This record gives sequence, structure tokens and C-alpha cells, in this order.
Amino acid sequence: MTAATPTHLATAADLAGLPPGTRAEIVDGEIVEKASPTPEHGVAQLGLGAQIFNAFHRRIGAGGPGGWWLMTEVEVEYDPHQVYRHDLVGWRRERSPRRPTGSPVAIRPDWVCEVLSASNAQNDLVRKLRTLQRAGVPHYWLVDPEHRTLTVLRWMPEGYLAALTAGGDDVVRAEPFEAVELDLSVLFEETA
Repeated sequence: MTAATPTHLATAADLAGLPPGTRAEIVDGEIVEKASPTPEHGVAQLGLGAQIFNAFHRRIGAGGPGGWWLMTEVEVEYDPHQVYRHDLVGWRRERSPRRPTGSPVAIRPDWVCEVLSASNAQNDLVRKLRTLQRAGVPHYWLVDPEHRTLTVLRWMPEGYLAALTAGGDDVVRAEPFEAVELDLSVLFEETA
């Protein structure tokens, strides 16, 4: 059975017309509301973001490798009917000397990370992956709090290659941020 094609393919203008505070994105021309994150999702997103932000979201020489613009929950437009609100997203400053602006951002990112949840896993693992592959996004990370894993995908013309799979309490150097170690236990921290 094939999915029905929407009669109206949504665009960024449709997102802008939603009530304030609506967490949504456009996947294959369809407005898809994003569920409120669970505590596990929030801890994983914040834990990873903090480790990467502290080391990379600075100019080179300011206490870390620097060289990136890093953001959370911004809309990125890949084409008029693919506008995603990534959990974490980054652009190399060498490629984008000025911080990407606007909503949606129209510059292809160099790194995207999605934290999987039951409500969005199908989109993140299939539909978004296809769009990111077509757009040539160099690195796509998938964090799965339920299974306590991080999968790092590297863009290749024929499809994404799994460059790293790690989990639990692993400490890893994951491209494109391999200059620093990332402690995955921070992402999957359990309650005491």
C-alpha cells in the first residue's frame, strides 16, 4: 500500500501560519507536529549539545577547537516541501562565516542530530534520512535514548555509511567532532 499524496504540499509559509508555540516541521510536504519531548529525550539532547557546544561553538583559540555555529530546534529548509526542525544542527564557520539566520534557515547544514522517540523515529530514520542524503549533509547523528545508542552516519554519494555506533557509558571521538571525547553516559543518565 502506498501513502496518499497530500492534496496541498505544505511550505514554510504554512508553518509560519500555525499557532505560536506549535512544534512542527514539514516532511514530504506534510505538516508533522513534533510531540513534547520526554525527559529522556531532553537529557540526551541537552547532554550532547552541552558537550559539543562548549568545545566547538567558539572561534578557534577561545578555549576549544571552535569553528562551528551550533543551534537547537531551528527550522532548516532543504526544499520548499522539506522544512525540518532538527534537535541539534551545525554549520562549519569556514563554509558559513556568518551565523545562519532567518526562519527557516536556507543554508545546508554540515551536521544534523536527531534524538529518536516513538513519535518521530520513522521520519528520522527513513524520510528525513533520504532528504539529508539528497542534500549532501556530511554528518547525520541518531541518538536513541531507549536503546542508549549513538549512530554516526557519514555522507557518501551512494548512501550514508555508519561511521560509528556506540552506546551506554562509552566515551567516543565522533566525526566531525573527533577533536574531543564525548561521554555518552551524560546522554543516557538514569535517575538515582
